[in-house]
Amino acid sequence: MSSKLIREYGLVDGALVEGTAQSGKKGYQLATVASVCGLSPEQFRIRTPFDRLVPIDPRERIRLGDGGNISMRAIELIAPVGKGTRGLIVAPPKTGKTRLLEEIANAIHTADPGTRIIVLLIDERPEEVTHFRRSVPAEVLASSNDQHIQSHVNLAEMTLAHIRCELECGRDIVVLLDSITRLGRAFNLHGAGSGRTLSGGLDAKALEIPRRFFGLARNIENGGSVTVIATALIETGSRMDDYIFQEFKGTGNSEIILDRSLAEARIFPAINLLTSGTRKEELLYSSNEIAWLAALRRRLADIGPKEAMLELLRLLERTPTNDQLFQAGRPIEV
Repeated sequence: MSSKLIREYGLVDGALVEGTAQSGKKGYQLATVASVCGLSPEQFRIRTPFDRLVPIDPRERIRLGDGGNISMRAIELIAPVGKGTRGLIVAPPKTGKTRLLEEIANAIHTADPGTRIIVLLIDERPEEVTHFRRSVPAEVLASSNDQHIQSHVNLAEMTLAHIRCELECGRDIVVLLDSITRLGRAFNLHGAGSGRTLSGGLDAKALEIPRRFFGLARNIENGGSVTVIATALIETGSRMDDYIFQEFKGTGNSEIILDRSLAEARIFPAINLLTSGTRKEELLYSSNEIAWLAALRRRLADIGPKEAMLELLRLLERTPTNDQLFQAGRPIEV
């Protein structure tokens, strides 16, 4: 693509450009521009720049439970996801995080087929990449663990630029990232030698791009939204992984905490209901539904994590949908 076309149409990194190409001295070159990010070149030029977009709290709930999946119904009650949510799935090893991410992708597609879903897999096992591509109705962007560190970095940076550009164009996008821990590791290795090392061998600048990626999640006033749900690894025996998690802990507005003791007892989803939740969930539910959820929380708070999850599963099995649960009255009466 010539610098002349870039200047003429105001093209930026991450923009998806369609047009006609012609052969040149160095291979094919773009000759004309028909559309940019699905818009006419004129519309693209007058889009609102990212730094002028106004972020607000998520106000439209993504109805994960409408497909009837028990795990998604549980998440919708305990840690609801809205358009613009910045969520973490905090997971010890072997607690079902990858399966949960797959179910979330399928649930979003069922609830809102028009929403674009991007699954970003960084340093993942090749067979997991294949599984996601075959079983998830989403765009799967992957740099598996047999790829070079530079591949991880390039994919993350290009995805970040593209999503930012799509947000400027008013689109609704959901990004499922597995995992933000491995993304941090990749940027740490890529930037090694900057001169300052923090706890656990983490380079001082290693988390700059991962922070920007996670922080990109937002709901735009009179515009689109970016929803980011990322997994974070804990209890791996690595001080670096613990430090990366601590850096992102509390920076989102929703956390799903997976519990190793539940997974070992074969209780799935292995969610710790007492520590999971979403900030300002009252914006995603009606006042009557919030009262119902508050009663549920009080009921589950008096018992341990295992008993709480089993109690919730028994409650969910009584009706096919969450809406019917709400209509049945207070949880203790069901």
